[in-house]
Amino acid sequence: MKLLKSILATGVIAISLVACQENHKEIAQNNVDQYVAYVDSVETVAVASAVTNWNEIEDEFKTAKDDVENAVKALDENTFQKEIDEASLAYERFKIQVMNEKERMAVNQKRLNFQRALVGNAFTGTDMKFTWINKDNILSVYQNFVDTVSENKDSYSREDWDEIKLLYEAIDSRKNTVENEGLSSSDNRKIAGLKLKFAPMYTLNRMGAKSEENAKAKEQ
Repeated sequence: MKLLKSILATGVIAISLVACQENHKEIAQNNVDQYVAYVDSVETVAVASAVTNWNEIEDEFKTAKDDVENAVKALDENTFQKEIDEASLAYERFKIQVMNEKERMAVNQKRLNFQRALVGNAFTGTDMKFTWINKDNILSVYQNFVDTVSENKDSYSREDWDEIKLLYEAIDSRKNTVENEGLSSSDNRKIAGLKLKFAPMYTLNRMGAKSEENAKAKEQ
């Protein structure tokens, strides 16, 4: 009788262990399914949109990954490891795309900020015809441009000066149109004075920036 009770007890324990293991496996499967589904959903997000919401995406991903890893730790097998690894790899590939886009957007924003400091916040970065410049505001645009260049001339690189020249020529091109739209003689004379101030400042400082870059290149 004692032996029978012992055998029955052992059987109950074995059944309990099997049931417990199956329960852990079911929990793990659910977590893996949720993890894979989350990564799949992330991959459908537009990269530019993901840049904006990346911190939230990263936090949710870390939570999902922690949950799935904790769930599979309770198992004595690697049944789900392939699914987990494939989802993790897919996420990392998407993350690389997002980080590249984030860097590109940061560079573009930095350039736009540089341009707007010179020509004004009305500049969108695409309208190089400067159609927003008119006879009433063109003097203020020139004034701001020359003042900004004068204030920062010692910090500009050669590439900055090339960008400055590009913007300056675009303003000059717009001035040709504005003159025919009723630009006052007074404003025209003031603009001429600003142009006389800008020309030698540009020439000398761009040469200096180029020489400085060449000297640094030789030191490397």
